[in-house]
Amino acid sequence: MGSTGTVLRELRGAQKSAKGVSLYSRYVNRPAGRLLAAGAYRAGLTPNQVTLISGLFTYSAIGAVALAEPSWTLGLVVYAALAIGFAFDSADGQLARLTGRGGPAGEWLDHVVDCGKLLLVHAAVLVSFHRFGELPSDGWLLLPLGFQLAAVVTFCAGLLREHLGKAAAAGRAATAPAAPVSRVRAIALLPADYGVFCLVFLLLGAPGAFLAGYAALAAVHTLFLAAFLAKWFRELTALRPG
Repeated sequence: MGSTGTVLRELRGAQKSAKGVSLYSRYVNRPAGRLLAAGAYRAGLTPNQVTLISGLFTYSAIGAVALAEPSWTLGLVVYAALAIGFAFDSADGQLARLTGRGGPAGEWLDHVVDCGKLLLVHAAVLVSFHRFGELPSDGWLLLPLGFQLAAVVTFCAGLLREHLGKAAAAGRAATAPAAPVSRVRAIALLPADYGVFCLVFLLLGAPGAFLAGYAALAAVHTLFLAAFLAKWFRELTALRPG
């Protein structure tokens, strides 16, 4: 088993493309995941075990949002657990590529944990609003449901775009060269990044600020959903057999 430095160098060479990735994921989450993947490799953990560790941190934080009264301390703990869970979510794939132990079952498990995360985090906010929130009106309880819809549809539609795109491209003699990574796009994608979303929980100690920040992110995610759906539909239409 190589040294940690050797493992880190190998992990840097086994990174996924930065295309379509925000600056947070590229410069914060992936490097953090690389460190965790190196530690997991040294500890003899499998990618699936790392996925489950990610779920443990994430779902514990989500449960705390639903069950505990909002406070600055809770916000800090929830953010830290969500951010660590997100870093482990990056680490499992990096570890799988390093060890060659990835496969359909591991990818499926990773997506199941991610889908559950997106469903439950907004459900937990809804429960917190109902139990502890002093909302302007009951209509605000619909906000987490709308955010949940935007997040889950974006996630599922993106997976389908990737799957159907690969299926349509299979067997073609040549593919177009990869487009260069755009820093402007990476910056523009920041509001839609899950890691940036996690930051809003630092405002749990100020209910009004949390509500405003959460509502702003919900609006941004809804706009991104509309843009992504239009883009992905055009791309899949272009892949239709002639």
